[in-house]
Amino acid sequence: MSTPIDTADEVLSGEAVAIDIQPLGFFMRTLGALIDMALSWALFLLFLWLRTWLLVTGIVTGAIDGIMNVLAIVVCFVVVPIVMELALRGRSLGKLAVGGRIVRLDGGATGFRHAFIRALIGVLETYMTFGAIALLSGAFTARSQRLGDLVAGTYSQRVRTPKLIPLVAVMPPALAGWAQIADAARMPDRLARRITQFLQHAERMSPSARARIAHELVAETAEYVSPQPAAHPEQLLIAITVLRRERERRALAIADARAEKLSGRHVGV
Repeated sequence: MSTPIDTADEVLSGEAVAIDIQPLGFFMRTLGALIDMALSWALFLLFLWLRTWLLVTGIVTGAIDGIMNVLAIVVCFVVVPIVMELALRGRSLGKLAVGGRIVRLDGGATGFRHAFIRALIGVLETYMTFGAIALLSGAFTARSQRLGDLVAGTYSQRVRTPKLIPLVAVMPPALAGWAQIADAARMPDRLARRITQFLQHAERMSPSARARIAHELVAETAEYVSPQPAAHPEQLLIAITVLRRERERRALAIADARAEKLSGRHVGV
């Protein structure tokens, strides 16, 4: 389970790696909101046409016309946004189009309470003011949060990210000589996995979180890696990763060679 850390846009993963969580930009969020507004207005206009047809045909009398209008407003502008957000797990038609999703401030999934607050306040800031309040609020908040988000404790997270290129670690030239005499065989596999995950996510972290996590991981390796060279923490972590990888490859090659030799002796006998 992810737990929040001090930096506002970071989440600490189960492997103690701070991952930068990126909110959806103001322009993309506005575009998504316009799509959602168009859907709600289209449903409302459809209801008005249906109501007119029912009145003309005499199926519905004028006595309940007002009730139907109120019901239409509630359904189109409150109920539909809530149902869509719950059914699509924080997304809507507009958010699907722009690649966003509503999440809590700690990055967790939202629930009915969040969707209800956002939809209820959205009637005021989005529909009654034609989006003016939402635009002002989004323009002056770091995560482009509208008023409903500020009250509900949510924001729109970007879920479409560029495809990551698999990291292939290469021994830093400055540590090539150190690698000839270094010993990292005693390092626990769990620590090695944390280092690998850190290197994979390093480019997506904020500089402060990146430097802090690198120093912490290097400090943890001091007990298992010797000698400890005077090198940049991130460069040392790369060197340790490459060192373990190459020695594991050599160990597997030796094991395969021994297995083939034993197999050959067995056949000869």
